[in-house]
Amino acid sequence: MAAPTRTPRSRWIEEGLRALAAGGPDAVRIEPVAKALGVSRGGFYWHFEDRGALLGEMLDTWERTATDEVVESVERKGGDARAKLRRAGALTFSDELLPIDLAVRAWSRHDPAVAARLRRVDNRRMDYLRALFSTFCSDPAEVEARSMLAFSLLIGNHFMAADHGDRSRAEALELTVRWLLA
Repeated sequence: MAAPTRTPRSRWIEEGLRALAAGGPDAVRIEPVAKALGVSRGGFYWHFEDRGALLGEMLDTWERTATDEVVESVERKGGDARAKLRRAGALTFSDELLPIDLAVRAWSRHDPAVAARLRRVDNRRMDYLRALFSTFCSDPAEVEARSMLAFSLLIGNHFMAADHGDRSRAEALELTVRWLLA
């Protein structure tokens, strides 16, 4: 008789992140996550002591993916700083990562530990932007302004409901990115 197959720890974390993105931290409950995975909740305890442990590992995974993995991917593909800036923005705020990032931002408004984690992630992101912008901008104040504007654009764009005159949102974004990278 074959040994029972356990749902891998990574699947619990992935499903927890999906639940977080869909409904915030209150949506990350053992029973619904187990049901979404098609397993019993008992399997959860093979991997995690409690819900808090799952939440912590979810944040670890998000942080690693949103920083280390993005930077590694951008650097591995190479190119000049402008190409890297475009790629970093596209990866950081991809369809996969954006919903999780926005959920973590909302969560951080009510949880000081999550706010500290978000600050660390955003600081790493800003440091990377500064390093890239400084390759073609010599003025430190301009580097900071461009970094701040680029990061704010990527986050704020998802909260804006404004029209853009005779342009589509995509066209307005592209114009803004070209201006930032000039």
